Amino acid sequence: MRASQLFFPTLRELPSEAEVISHQLLLRAGFIRKTASGIYSYLPLAMRVLQKIERIVREEMDKAGGQEVGLPIVQPAELWQQSGRWAVYGDEMFRLTDRHDRWYALGPTHEEVITTLVDENINSYRDLPLLLYQIQNKYRDEIRPRFGLMRGREFIMKDMYSFDLDSDGLAESYRKMYSAYRAIYERMSLDFRVVEADSGAIGGNESHEFMVLAETGESLIVYCDQCEYAANVEKAPCILPEAVPEHREELPLEKIPTPNLRTIQDLVEFLQQPATNYIKTLMLRADDELIAVLVRGDRELNLLKLQHALGCAVLDMAEESAVRKLVAAGFGSLGAVGLPVKIYADQEVMRMKNMACGANEDDYHFINVNVGRDFTPHQVVDVRDAVEGDLCPQCSQPLKVMRGVEVGHIFKLGTKYSEALDARYTDQQGQAQNIVMGCYGIGISRTMAAAVEQNYDENGIIWPLPIAPYQIIVTPVNVKNDEQRAAAEKIYADLLDAGYEVILDDRDERAGVKFKDADLIGIPVRVTIGPKSLQENCVEMKKRWENENTLVPLKDLSAALKEVFVPK
Repeated sequence: MRASQLFFPTLRELPSEAEVISHQLLLRAGFIRKTASGIYSYLPLAMRVLQKIERIVREEMDKAGGQEVGLPIVQPAELWQQSGRWAVYGDEMFRLTDRHDRWYALGPTHEEVITTLVDENINSYRDLPLLLYQIQNKYRDEIRPRFGLMRGREFIMKDMYSFDLDSDGLAESYRKMYSAYRAIYERMSLDFRVVEADSGAIGGNESHEFMVLAETGESLIVYCDQCEYAANVEKAPCILPEAVPEHREELPLEKIPTPNLRTIQDLVEFLQQPATNYIKTLMLRADDELIAVLVRGDRELNLLKLQHALGCAVLDMAEESAVRKLVAAGFGSLGAVGLPVKIYADQEVMRMKNMACGANEDDYHFINVNVGRDFTPHQVVDVRDAVEGDLCPQCSQPLKVMRGVEVGHIFKLGTKYSEALDARYTDQQGQAQNIVMGCYGIGISRTMAAAVEQNYDENGIIWPLPIAPYQIIVTPVNVKNDEQRAAAEKIYADLLDAGYEVILDDRDERAGVKFKDADLIGIPVRVTIGPKSLQENCVEMKKRWENENTLVPLKDLSAALKEVFVPK
């Protein structure tokens, strides 16, 4: 491809709306352009990256026994109503009607469609197991689309579904996908971790996320250096160290004025005590019931853990107006003493002594609060986020924390959808049985963004070799110089004949502009033809991830490139 013909409108200025590195660089390098909030057009360079990611995914899915299908984006409401998700999926679902006023959804996911398809065409145990997948656009009306391709309203996804006779069959399908996903991200040369995860709205009883590690990632991961344990903070259990006997005596409960103090930090400064000595009291609405949750002052409440512990369908923060109907206080002055609702206490709270908390009266707090004497929780639960230094649930060593971008997620669905949609097969005894299912997703467009989040420098993108849009860019310093142009044309033709993906930068631009563009778009190898190197019958070769150019004799260029692109 000649750069003079390539559509890659680069930007010199940093786009004001771009918050994360991948959004900034994919816009600046001419890979994507915004069409609407959370909706992007993919330009030629992006399409080449996406196609390479898709090819790797397809090859590994096929190797694992998957068969590709194409499912409709427009899905009838009846299927979602039958599964029970039409009413509960929420405002993220794009809903529309046809000319006959029939309701449809733009597919955010395809469990209903694929389960119905299999049910209508599979009858016997002899037809299972089955692995079906597709690569397709998905649609979710995010309340706040952000981070470019990370959280959009339209995105490209690979979703596979497994259909098995029983839980043993599902375990085997799950194992295949676990291995296939590892192979996919290893082939893309991405640094990733597999972490235990929550199944979320998809359902199921076991799931793992595949996280591309990046300092700018929006997901927090806890992991152990001593064993292979890793988990999303939403999933990781908080293991308390062995209790140390507490010899401090309980001091008398005391109410003190705390005018205009609303936050833990306010109290820390006012009372000159660490945040670990405070109880944070949070009011929530679990389905239709108001409840209180207690965590230590320096901890964050984990809503997913709490929802699982309560078994409620809907869990939200309570409205302050509803709280004031119960007590004479707003959120900043709530506390456990005398609170007329069920209290759920994190397990750490049970070890605290002589604590401070709100007095359920504006501008007042209690000090010297003690469990048992001053309040008794309805239930003790693990409801906080895991943090660095917590104990590993497998080997009890201290956990570490890092950030990552979720690019893949696998679930054991069990019979959640086959029961709802009556998807059955006939077993060897002639009895009808529910099909046992799994679900396996990969964010194709999100993987492209994650690769950038992990691979960049101050000059632009550094694409991993397997998914780079082109492998080599041939750059004559002065395209108007006949000798340089002729040498560049010959090298370009020879490299194309050798099977490389090559750009010839034949633009009449200054060398500095060409070099900046090559670095910005992240082409792995730049071959430069200049007057000095040509005098020595050489070219300059620069690897994108290295700072220095290497002078390479023309006769050795092929061998030098093979060292980069041919696996050793």
